[in-house]
Amino acid sequence: MPAPLTRIETSTELPASADAVIIGGGIIGVFTAYYLTQRGMKVAVVEKGLVGAEQSSRNWGWCRQQNRDARELPLVTRSLDLWERFAAETGEDTGFRRCGLLYLSNDEAELAGWASWRDFARTAGVTTHMLSSAEASERGKLTNRQWRGGVYSPSDGIADPINAAPAVGRAILALGGTIHQHCAARGLETEGGKVSSVVTEKGTIRTPIAILAAGAWASSFCRQLGIRFPQAAIRQSILAVADGPEPLPDAMYTSSLSITRRGTLGHTLAISGRARVDPTPQLLRFSPQFLPMFGKRWRSLSLGGLEGVRSGHENLSRWRNDQVTPMERMRILDPAVDRATVELTRARAIELIPALKNRPVVASWSGYVDSTPDGVPGVGEIPKLPGFILAAGFSGHGFGIGPGAGHLIADIASGANPIVDPRPYHPDRFASSQKTQVADF
Repeated sequence: MPAPLTRIETSTELPASADAVIIGGGIIGVFTAYYLTQRGMKVAVVEKGLVGAEQSSRNWGWCRQQNRDARELPLVTRSLDLWERFAAETGEDTGFRRCGLLYLSNDEAELAGWASWRDFARTAGVTTHMLSSAEASERGKLTNRQWRGGVYSPSDGIADPINAAPAVGRAILALGGTIHQHCAARGLETEGGKVSSVVTEKGTIRTPIAILAAGAWASSFCRQLGIRFPQAAIRQSILAVADGPEPLPDAMYTSSLSITRRGTLGHTLAISGRARVDPTPQLLRFSPQFLPMFGKRWRSLSLGGLEGVRSGHENLSRWRNDQVTPMERMRILDPAVDRATVELTRARAIELIPALKNRPVVASWSGYVDSTPDGVPGVGEIPKLPGFILAAGFSGHGFGIGPGAGHLIADIASGANPIVDPRPYHPDRFASSQKTQVADF
């Protein structure tokens, strides 16, 4: 089933021109548009389906610094402040709050890894607390277990995937930007080797800047432009249970189960890292670059089926700007739920927190997490096509770092001083002659 999502009314008339066009109405695309419109630029967002309908509404909702890759940590630290600032600036409610994130473990190696990250994080000004067995067991007392230890990151938090991207969309409209749902981008036009227009199914928008924030569709779109962007999507399934009389944590991780408060929907339950890898032509094409990542995570990944082929986001086809594209045939990626994962998740939940046995499952869904070979997004202007900025491959981290990523992309597009150093994210690091570093956290 589709993940629950707040729907918004958007612009009906396509502008003839814009200072920048954002392709994709997920959390990255809308925050980019928000920061560009704040700067007085005329911005149009084109979205083939609905704002926030793919992975931006299908994730856990965690906004965390804890266990981030060193390259992402500056971006997520800024993002937490920007989540708060967005609410103050607009009055819109994304559900963000710094509720703290709790991690519990009985694995000494896992605890040692968290302690190592804490020591690194101190050098970046991030506070996180290692918990003794007594402290972890007290914080996790609803499990009725003794834990060897844990970690608590008090300044981290969660936002509500049901409402976040739509709330940013409303803010864009209030600032004078335009958003066009059910309007797929088909391609680009160029003049003098630079971007000159974005061609959509509903017409052409003249613009010198096109920003591709298309999630799992980004590599296929890049292929139309002769740009190689290695990307693979894994299919993850999640379920939601209703509220009940027993208090549950806002956000808690264990190796067997993670639980998160999800707005008014109750709590979502998931198994961290567990996913299906659906074979597709694109996956086979980029498999040499992804083997190190898949090899590192083989215990949690399983071979999937034909969902990826059916969805059409990872094919190797090419299309013309006057043709119906795969994005128009699949408006919203809504892959089949992995029932085995849902059943295992619920069984683990009841084992970990017996009170969950009495809470009915109110929803379950799957989504495609678009990844890069090193688990860090590709963000930057593509040198061979001036005016084309790529912002994709957020590898399951895009929701939490959405505000910071959007600010950085807006900085790049507008020529402003970047909020963080953009060099670690540039997609040129994926050149076939280079080796990529797989994130440890």
